[in-house]
Amino acid sequence: MAVTLSAAAANAMADALGTLLNGGSAKFYTTPRPATADTAITTQTLLATSTFANPAFASASAGVLTAHAMTDESDAPASGTAVWFRAVTSGAAAVLDGSVGTSDADCVLSTVTVLQHGVLSITSCTLTIPES
Repeated sequence: MAVTLSAAAANAMADALGTLLNGGSAKFYTTPRPATADTAITTQTLLATSTFANPAFASASAGVLTAHAMTDESDAPASGTAVWFRAVTSGAAAVLDGSVGTSDADCVLSTVTVLQHGVLSITSCTLTIPES
């Protein structure tokens, strides 16, 4: 039988996750997405980096964290299609990997097409710890 969480537990877990990302960043990459956030990045191309605020997220509600405004990448290091992102602490330790898209994704971008030396804008970023 699977563990189920109360709303209070989901919020506490989400808030702890958000705290890890205070002042950290989201790094946007091409495929393939690694199996886990502990898997090293090898052949993927870093397309852009966006910095989380400090605090990075508003308090969780129903296990959902919503990021405060993130800085846009103003000088993308490479061109390509953003497919996933890795969120890291301010000390660059990996925390999580998430989906990217122009809708229905963990990080919603204005476009997933990144041009070298271009701008990448983050429309929204939400992370969810599911309740029961």
